[in-house]
Amino acid sequence: MSDAPVSRASLLEDLFFAQQDAMLIAERRRLEQMERTQAVLAEISGIRNRDVLARLVELGVTPDLLATLAVVPLVEVAWADGQVHEREAAAVLAATEGAGVAKGSVDYALLEEWLRQRPPEALLEAWSNYVAGLCESLSDEQRQELRQDLLDRAQRVAEATGGFLGLTARVSEREQAVLAQMAAAFSRAR
Repeated sequence: MSDAPVSRASLLEDLFFAQQDAMLIAERRRLEQMERTQAVLAEISGIRNRDVLARLVELGVTPDLLATLAVVPLVEVAWADGQVHEREAAAVLAATEGAGVAKGSVDYALLEEWLRQRPPEALLEAWSNYVAGLCESLSDEQRQELRQDLLDRAQRVAEATGGFLGLTARVSEREQAVLAQMAAAFSRAR
């Protein structure tokens, strides 16, 4: 009978260490997955800054989402006034043709969903981190070209609904604020 307390204590100790081992193994797997995701993101995007890559992974950016991430600003402009009008949605979809989001692709379907249901706010932060990392690998001329291309496409989305009978501004104050936020992301990326 004197073995019973020792066996019970030994059993509890073994259980404790088994749980600790399982937690450590799970954490190691999570870190390895993060590293693999960062490596793939680096390969696809050209971003080499480990901090930026880590932040993108923290924000839930996966390699599948990367192509779609490039058009996030267009979606944000469309949602700036709290709803997406039909002409804004059409302008976003038309503007994505040059951004590598093909009609019928998974990215295109995700984009259509974002136009129906507003995406999470963290998506714009993910885009800002993406731009910061991407711009580190671009020359000043390339960065300016990318900035101008994106802002031109976003401007077209903002102008899609136009003013009321030509009497009001074609771009709302909220849309202008989103456009300014996008331009600022390129300034921070230097």
